[in-house]
Amino acid sequence: MNPWSLSEEDLKTKGAVYTAREMCQQPDAWEETVELLRQQEERIRAFLGPLLVKPELRIIFTGAGTSAYAGDIIAPWLREKTGRDILSIATTDIVSAPHQFLHDGRPTVLVSFARSGDSPESIGAFDLAEQLVENIYQIVITCNAEGALARKAGEMQDHTLTLLMPPQTNDKSFAMTSSFTCMLVAGLMIFDMDDFGKNAALIKRIAACGRQVLAEGHGLPELVASGFERIVFLGSGALYGLARETCLKVLELTAGKIAAVSETVMGFRHGPKSIVDDKTLIVMWMSSDSYTHEYEMDLLQEFHHDAGSFKVLAVTPAPDAQVQAITDYTLSLDEGASGPWGSDAYLALGYVLFDHILALAASLSQGVAPDTPCPSGSVNRVVKGVTIHPLAE
Repeated sequence: MNPWSLSEEDLKTKGAVYTAREMCQQPDAWEETVELLRQQEERIRAFLGPLLVKPELRIIFTGAGTSAYAGDIIAPWLREKTGRDILSIATTDIVSAPHQFLHDGRPTVLVSFARSGDSPESIGAFDLAEQLVENIYQIVITCNAEGALARKAGEMQDHTLTLLMPPQTNDKSFAMTSSFTCMLVAGLMIFDMDDFGKNAALIKRIAACGRQVLAEGHGLPELVASGFERIVFLGSGALYGLARETCLKVLELTAGKIAAVSETVMGFRHGPKSIVDDKTLIVMWMSSDSYTHEYEMDLLQEFHHDAGSFKVLAVTPAPDAQVQAITDYTLSLDEGASGPWGSDAYLALGYVLFDHILALAASLSQGVAPDTPCPSGSVNRVVKGVTIHPLAE
């Protein structure tokens, strides 16, 4: 069974079989990704080791849509860890204004996340980096060995590193789920190879918690069925990247029938809070950082005292009685509270499963087929209709 309490036949009838399967395979796929990285540890160290000692090195994470949000989660963590110039810039921004982001004169690592590797922007950003940055090094993290990006990187092995995710993560469904989370695992671990064993154990722990989340569902399908028309996702730092991704999942899987927005915890008061009405669910991804937590509690207290029938769901690292006392719903990734998470970037990996359950349930509640939520073809699994215009030398 699954958190939606639907049989395989029901999922097929509702057009949800691939989406549900790919969501549920994630904990196993994370552990498989760790093993693939373990097998390539020497190759990864040989590539990154000489680069990471360069004090002037820039690292840019890139991708489009969900793939870009992997970088949004990793970059704040890596900036804090290394004190380096770490950026997350979508391929869609790079190809439309390359001179604003790609500069010659400093060695640069461009890390491209791509499920298929066939989107025009993925290839465009890769090519522009080659054209504009003399000391360019490229890492391609992709789920498709036959994709255009993987093939192109394979032809330039002197300054590129290609990391292939488990083949089952080249999701067949419209929305990226296991592809996103496995690329997130890879992006986190390759920049922390000295603590590979510790981080591998952490992924194993998160996977165990994730299996429990997927087995229980935590009432999320029933919550969605109660009739929300708007969902707000809030997070700070790395968890704002998660908020952007979880917002996108609801929009994609409901074909926009449920309005979803994302914002930072501190930024929400500055105008975006206007979206809240009596049919709104607010989801806050709670940080494991004690200082950040103080600001989250301030906003939760504000919600608690605001008038209106909107509901607040807080997702916490471990059970928290103070949070539970001032929210309508509280869910915890680790009900046993068995230890620290290391960083919010790793915590995001487990949190996203709550959203996957919620988003698929929301899709089904709206009568949308999650595997193909946009049958008209105006939005596609791999973006179409994009022209990458040549850049003059």
